[in-house]
Amino acid sequence: MTTDTEQPTLTIDELAARSGVTVRTIRFYSTRGLLPPPVLGPRRVGRYGREHLARLALIEELQRQGMTLAGIERYLERLPADLSADDLAIHRAVVASWAPDSVATVSLEELRRRAGRALDDGDVERLVAMDVVTREGDDFRVDSGLLRLGVQLLDVPLSQESILAARTVLTGHARAAAHELSQLLRGETSERAAQDVRSLSAHMQPIVVQALLTAFQRSLREELRAWVDR
Repeated sequence: MTTDTEQPTLTIDELAARSGVTVRTIRFYSTRGLLPPPVLGPRRVGRYGREHLARLALIEELQRQGMTLAGIERYLERLPADLSADDLAIHRAVVASWAPDSVATVSLEELRRRAGRALDDGDVERLVAMDVVTREGDDFRVDSGLLRLGVQLLDVPLSQESILAARTVLTGHARAAAHELSQLLRGETSERAAQDVRSLSAHMQPIVVQALLTAFQRSLREELRAWVDR
């Protein structure tokens, strides 16, 4: 588990704009205990932070999987109360791995709605350059699993070249890891029936995703700590 040092700075209106949900929905989630209370600032104005955004993203992903509100409540109740935004992002990635690929063709207006924030022409061009969206005439073909990640990258103070280079590195290592793991799985299931193999694969997929994300997160944290401490 990681600890976030960034102080909550978002008002409830800003949280709604960033997350793509309404203020009313945020308040409803808060009354049901799905969101932790805000930090009270001057004049007792509630401030929200990265953990709230990450939790809303997780709730949205659980809803996309068809989970009911009661099911979402039970899921969140089993999570440690002090999970950081990074830890919540890992849980969301695992949940997203349950779903089949979700690609749709949408208008510019719908793209902005799904992004949960205003997108100017420059933002759209960056999303296209990152292959998060693809132009199809006046519309855009969108990978829902990548859109939120791409939108978050818009605020990262890195050049487009560095982001694309990082994507190449991650994609290459991910494919290599997937290939090696699939070889191990084939070795274990070579004499089993096809139905048993599919069942085991479906069961293992979220576990493998969580293991990979956790291992990578820890390795990256160690690399950054060594770099900063030099």
